[in-house]
Amino acid sequence: QVQLVESGGGLVQPGGSLRLSCAASGNIFRSVSMGWYRQISGKPRELVATFASDGSTNYADSVKGRFTITRADARNTVFLQMNSLKPEDTAVYYCNVLLGHINFWGQGTQVTVSS
Repeated sequence: QVQLVESGGGLVQPGGSLRLSCAASGNIFRSVSMGWYRQISGKPRELVATFASDGSTNYADSVKGRFTITRADARNTVFLQMNSLKPEDTAVYYCNVLLGHINFWGQGTQVTVSS
């Protein structure tokens, strides 16, 4: 069983930065991907940034150049550095691991960008 625990959300002014962390427990060595999604109120959950099993990264167009996904050497922790935040980045951010055909989700962390 995989458990994901996120941290680092909060309230920030436009143009500010936040860093999200996700620690995974369980055997995720054979994960297909690991990364971050977000859900803006009233909209479907969407991809933000992920690592594939080969180490390549994938970013949503809306965050390219502003957000960076990294991971700890042990590969069981991923981070999302969010810079130049905009009000439209306000959402609940979820950590995700895809293991085979099964998606595992964290509990979500709220990010609010507002002056």
